[in-house]
Amino acid sequence: MAAQTRALVSGKWLADAIKNNLTGPKLRILDTSWYLPKLKRDAKAEFVQKHISGSSFFDIDECSDKNNPFDHMLPTAKHFAEYVGDLGIGDDTHVVVYDTSDFGSYSAPRLWWMFRLFGHDLVSVLDGGMKNWLADGHPLTSEYTKPVRREFKASVNNLSWVKTYEHVLENIQAKRVQVVDARSAGRFRGTEPEPRDDTLPGHFPGAISMPFTTFMDPSGKELGLEDLSRLFKEAGVDLERPFWTSCGSGVTACHVVLAAHLLGYPGVCVYDGSWAEWFKRASSDLVISEGKGKPV
Repeated sequence: MAAQTRALVSGKWLADAIKNNLTGPKLRILDTSWYLPKLKRDAKAEFVQKHISGSSFFDIDECSDKNNPFDHMLPTAKHFAEYVGDLGIGDDTHVVVYDTSDFGSYSAPRLWWMFRLFGHDLVSVLDGGMKNWLADGHPLTSEYTKPVRREFKASVNNLSWVKTYEHVLENIQAKRVQVVDARSAGRFRGTEPEPRDDTLPGHFPGAISMPFTTFMDPSGKELGLEDLSRLFKEAGVDLERPFWTSCGSGVTACHVVLAAHLLGYPGVCVYDGSWAEWFKRASSDLVISEGKGKPV
């Protein structure tokens, strides 16, 4: 049962579990794919056409705080519990999350983080996602049976893992916490456009650039521990000290959390609003950019 608490499971492990009919109330698989509108990919429609056998679709836009002006901000514990229970997940269910990104993994770590945030540690990311699942010759299906609803209790004991605009603003003055930005180096520097039309690229003062893609090898699988450790060292991040992570809208930031967790440092915090919120709310002097920056 040790596999239940592993943060990563291999395609072979999952394929064997499916072959042995282990999927059901004790093991649920979720396709957590999400794409920026500019990519013009409909994750839900893609799921209907093909997915890993036994999986259900988790919509991070649907299960979010609809009253928040920013994309897919965290839902309440009650909303999360209802949504997850509808997918046949109970308190004793091992959940495996994956996505269909060309990177190998993109949005799956966000849901891995959300489950843990709401007190459910029996959750794993499928290493390499659907990209590697297909590369390894495992099958897909279009068949879907809605799981029987189960009772899921979400606790809120980890909400300190969520950081706000105010927290980041205060930390820019205090400089107590390291903040890692998981967007591409170009977006961080301000030389590549942001995918949202109303937002210019750049970063907030003191942020450290660690693009989420650097945590994976060319095939899209997670790097080994030695390489992950080297990445943090090269970026100048001290894992012994507190650190938070940010990205475009709180999704790829969770790759940094996953990498730190694998190295034995659980509980890295996420700035949920991330750059989408920061750019809109911060004054122009708090937007550092080699490009245009924020108009004064």
